Amino acid sequence: MQPVDPATVLFDGPWRHRDVSANGIRLHLAEAGSGPLVLLLHGFAGFWWTWHRWLPDIAAAGYRAVAVDLRGYGYSDKPPRGYDGWTLAGDISGLIRALGERRAHLVGHDWGGILAWTAATLHPRIAASVTTLGAAHPLALRARIARTVLRPRERNQAHAAAELFRSQPPLLPERRLRRRHAQYVERLMIRWAGPGWPDNPADPSNGADAATLARHRQAMSIRAVPHSASEYHRWAVRAQLRGDGTRFARALATPVRVPVLQLRGAHDRCVLPDTLCESSRWAAGRTVTHTVPSVGHLPQLEAPEITVRTVIDFIAAVPPRPVS
Repeated sequence: MQPVDPATVLFDGPWRHRDVSANGIRLHLAEAGSGPLVLLLHGFAGFWWTWHRWLPDIAAAGYRAVAVDLRGYGYSDKPPRGYDGWTLAGDISGLIRALGERRAHLVGHDWGGILAWTAATLHPRIAASVTTLGAAHPLALRARIARTVLRPRERNQAHAAAELFRSQPPLLPERRLRRRHAQYVERLMIRWAGPGWPDNPADPSNGADAATLARHRQAMSIRAVPHSASEYHRWAVRAQLRGDGTRFARALATPVRVPVLQLRGAHDRCVLPDTLCESSRWAAGRTVTHTVPSVGHLPQLEAPEITVRTVIDFIAAVPPRPVS
């Protein structure tokens, strides 16, 4: 199968596409609106389109909404290395500066949520708030995996994070992600979602959901994206066995001091409730944890109206910080 042209993911809509140089690479983004910056960070096997239902609503609420293709994804650069937590946090910090802003409300799903925690800790001046969807603090995730690995499946965070471990062998994860026009991505998203997404014929958005699945498959079929996506997971596991992982854990031990909102779908199979609860240990400021009923690991796609409204209301309540 021929790789997909990266430019095919530049879908039109009520947003504008831009390329920005940050931290030594080119990052693609879609943005809408003006005002305080809300930076949207997608997760594993995603790309900027993950947030397409959110961009107009955040812009209409008086914010500058920016959905970025993370390093290695979509239309952004795909270097062979740089998928460690230090470098990825530097990408986020550099992007905010390149956009002419001092700070941003960081909103991340899955891996994007992990990076929101990480960037807010390693670069505290750039975060106005942290919002995560289907994501836990990296140290909470590590601790719960180690502590629950021998527990029954329903309470086993190691089993819930199985995709993390499936990505460790060389070459095989890339082949799995690429095979049959990235069919694995569609199966993964459906398995992670709650009941009724995207196959509920009574849901008027079902056609849009099917298009979203197709576009995520298309984005994974771009050359080098399967490797880049796998490298995020490889570093997360292998760093635990090296000094780099120890230094990273020490650096993340400082709690973030900005408001934190944690959203989790009631049917999320990837991040268990206890793991999310433990994440609060690393939040020194106001912390809100909210469970979205009837959805799974993709709340921004399964219930976009509810989740974006929750996030907008949370951000609106964050007191402005003086420019430093």
